[in-house]
Amino acid sequence: MFEEIPGGITSEVELDLLLLDAKLSVPEPPARGSVSRAALIDSARSSERRVVGVTAPAGYGKSTLLTEWAHAEERPVGWVSLDRFDDDPGALLTLLASAFARITPGMDHLPVDVRGHGFSALGRAAPLLASAFRASPAPFVLMLDDLHEIRSPACQDVLSIVLAGVPHGSQVVAASRAEQPHLPRLRASGDALEITASELALDAAGARQIFAEAQVSLSADDAAEVVERTEGWPVGLFLAAAIARDSGDDPLSVSGDDRYVADYLYRESLAKLTEQQQRFLRRTAVLDRFSASLCDALLGSSDAQEMLRELEASNVFLVPLDRHREWYRYHSLFREFLLGELRRVEPDAIADLHLEAADWFEENGSPAMAIEHLLDNSTERIRATHLVATVALATYQAGQLTTLQRWFSALGDPAIAAYPPLAVLAGWISALTGHTDDADRWAAVLEAASYDGTPADGSASFASARAMLRAMMCADGPERALADAGFAVAAEPTWSPWRDQAFALLGEALLLAGDADQAEAAFAECSVTAAARDSSVLVVSESELAVMAMDHGRWAEAADHVQTALATIEQHRMHDYATAVLAFAEAARLAVHRGDLVDAHRQLTRAMRARPTCTYAIPFIAVRVRLQLAKVYWTLADHATARHLLREADDILLYRPALGTLVDDVSDFREFVSSIEHPGSAGGPPLTPAELRLLPYLQTHLSIREIGDRLFVSRNTVSSEVGSIYRKLGVSARSEAVERAMALGLLGA
Repeated sequence: MFEEIPGGITSEVELDLLLLDAKLSVPEPPARGSVSRAALIDSARSSERRVVGVTAPAGYGKSTLLTEWAHAEERPVGWVSLDRFDDDPGALLTLLASAFARITPGMDHLPVDVRGHGFSALGRAAPLLASAFRASPAPFVLMLDDLHEIRSPACQDVLSIVLAGVPHGSQVVAASRAEQPHLPRLRASGDALEITASELALDAAGARQIFAEAQVSLSADDAAEVVERTEGWPVGLFLAAAIARDSGDDPLSVSGDDRYVADYLYRESLAKLTEQQQRFLRRTAVLDRFSASLCDALLGSSDAQEMLRELEASNVFLVPLDRHREWYRYHSLFREFLLGELRRVEPDAIADLHLEAADWFEENGSPAMAIEHLLDNSTERIRATHLVATVALATYQAGQLTTLQRWFSALGDPAIAAYPPLAVLAGWISALTGHTDDADRWAAVLEAASYDGTPADGSASFASARAMLRAMMCADGPERALADAGFAVAAEPTWSPWRDQAFALLGEALLLAGDADQAEAAFAECSVTAAARDSSVLVVSESELAVMAMDHGRWAEAADHVQTALATIEQHRMHDYATAVLAFAEAARLAVHRGDLVDAHRQLTRAMRARPTCTYAIPFIAVRVRLQLAKVYWTLADHATARHLLREADDILLYRPALGTLVDDVSDFREFVSSIEHPGSAGGPPLTPAELRLLPYLQTHLSIREIGDRLFVSRNTVSSEVGSIYRKLGVSARSEAVERAMALGLLGA
């Protein structure tokens, strides 16, 4: 139920900000060893195509082209260097928003605004970023380097929506080794231009320039022949020139552009380096990006800064990532070669290198990067499991659910189950995201688990954390929930960041048990303490207090509670959280009481849109939300929607039949509805939770089958739900459905 990290823990530590700055900084152009791509750049700029794809295998100078373009561009330029850790919709959207915010006045809030997870990223965050692009006060250019690192369908979906928002006069330029899925459709509509390997291949003039910079004489005929043998592969030409310079070998001895030739050429290029330099290169290749301090920690040395300067002076395959030259990476193809050399020469060192890297990242405040290196070391599963437990909720809050799921998958269920505090968090997050089967599975695992240590999440004990999860899921009725919540309240000391959670759960259990006065006291205490440290608990407590105040006719008091809840939701961008739905429902109820029907419908739309997150995994919230919404819709004479919501509540009660007084409340309202003969209705049935999950995909150009693959349902199911959406929205086409959903507030910000 509660989705904010207790205690105000933040992942935006200094190191993470430095790494972010490196990812968003335009690289410095190479000092030498490159051929200008001005003609290609000028052609792409003047094409007025909104999206430019630069697609070619490794070693064709894609990043170099983007860098040259960025430094020659007159329009504001945003830059994003992507890596494998960005293959998460939340992370990707945050990076794109951060890059855009850097070059657009008044957009500082945008990176926080686009944080979301699940269908929220597709339905809210991606359209919001696209709208920000459309509203840009001036044309801009956004460079995306290494887009091939973004492989997941979820990321491709949000990217397609974001690219649709690029206004004419602005451009997104994306470099990738692999085919870019969005390009064919955009090219067909005249919105995209693609630069391929054939255009990036160098001619004889380019070859002579590279050899001249290496101080190797090359005749026109020899240049033509070496270009033919390398097929114009830029990195092959550069290496051939370097080897010819250092060894005096015939540059015409090289042929082909495959990886075997690349490995040979790289090995030859290392021959001129000292063994110390070669060992430095091999060992630091385990790092995706690195600084002198990190390299020193990895190697147990103190001269990494000097080594980096020497290598940068002699090797163009070391790429500075920021203007201060504090962070670097290797050219991707060169790094792959170095990792192969490490496996060949020092295979036994790899695990220890990852361990040293993990130690450095953890000590410097970046546990997420530490986890990545621990996952690369199969002997460190226990430590990785403990570290994931410390950041799991923070990662979820940041909207990086895909990253969290990847960690869980890499660890494996047995490792998670072996550390019960992490199993509690796995169950907690499953419940919060509406994954009911997973939540039930982890709850069953925990019933047989025991743990005597101190959990990494700050709770007093494993027993207390398990009791809170059990109380939240309320599978065994209000009496057991009351006992579990009471146990947690007694176990968590006043300074515990989880005490607010325990008190809120106690309030919910007391409500179900019929003790409204004690429940109100518990929620009131929650609101006082949670205001400083737990926004999600604050929203729940204020919303429940608003319900009780309205039920007793204390409308002014209820208005204060609603205002506090809504302000907290806005401040923390909690619009799609389960905890926010009850607040929206009570805001609608209050608006109806005031006669403000415009605001009532606005709040109802917000509640209905977010309600798919309210499942039987948190049953008292799920049922109470639907009951409150049904009453408001009935008051507005929308009896069809009210009845539909009652049916949804009944469906939840099939899974959680023991919800105390809430069962009676639903029964009473159902009897009232049944007593009204042939009621009129102001509207038809609403979109179901399943239809709301599908709706954001109508913004994409995915086929019915592809949407089914994303949602793990059959093609027939998707077709049926799409038809139902069309009927309910009163449209007959996909684009009309998106426009209508935007107008109704069901999509977008």
